[in-house]
Amino acid sequence: MASTDAQNQRSRSLLGFLPGAPDPDHRLCISPSGPENQVWQPSLPLPGSLPPGLEYLSQLDLIIIHQQVELLGMILGTETSNKYEIKNSLGQRIYFAVEESICFNRTFCSTMRSCTLRITDNSGREVITVNRPLRCNSCWCPCYLQELEIQAPPGTIVGYVAQKWDPFLPKFAIQNANREDILKIVGPCTTCGCFGDVDFEVKTTNEKLTIGKISKYWSGFVNDVFTNADNFGIHVPADLDVTVKAAMIGACFLLDFMFFEHSLAGL
Repeated sequence: MASTDAQNQRSRSLLGFLPGAPDPDHRLCISPSGPENQVWQPSLPLPGSLPPGLEYLSQLDLIIIHQQVELLGMILGTETSNKYEIKNSLGQRIYFAVEESICFNRTFCSTMRSCTLRITDNSGREVITVNRPLRCNSCWCPCYLQELEIQAPPGTIVGYVAQKWDPFLPKFAIQNANREDILKIVGPCTTCGCFGDVDFEVKTTNEKLTIGKISKYWSGFVNDVFTNADNFGIHVPADLDVTVKAAMIGACFLLDFMFFEHSLAGL
């Protein structure tokens, strides 16, 4: 009897982890897709069912990430600590992310620098911590590739984002706390995006089914050349597990560092 209850509990713990999983407790309240019908009013999750602060993500199928323009960096052509606003589809801010890194790393390690991104909610409570170690960034060096560690709440590891070696395409894996691949991210062969959006497809582990995408939105020629402000959209199923959505936010930061981070110093 005890073993049966334990098996049922393990089965229930997997529900909602991947898109399309059933939701017997009716914890997900997906609002209609029309913007006029969407109301930012997250339902109350069961006590202890979600990491604190991540309930904001439970109903979102679009997460917008807007990098704030650093005026000092524009004028001096130097790298400053990145800051991001994280919004829902209505443009309402749900989180704010700030990079913590030392000036030496930003100057000499540039886009490969080690850093920590601290994500806080609107009350100032830190809900997600993203740790990025110093790693290589080259298709000619298949070992020691880029990686992120996702903690939610801070101190509790819920996942990783790991770069996968490929000679032609940028590829990454979304992993759980046990470093098991859950989803794959596959980018295009070129990421310049001079006159259009750049899409990174979110796929199942066998790369046969696409379930979402991370888009780097084109903000216009002037903005792309003369500022380091980037805008991203994360399109995922609304019923995707919130810890995986948190890892997707971390993956978006990594893509920004690796492919789109620039300033006047790089012209």
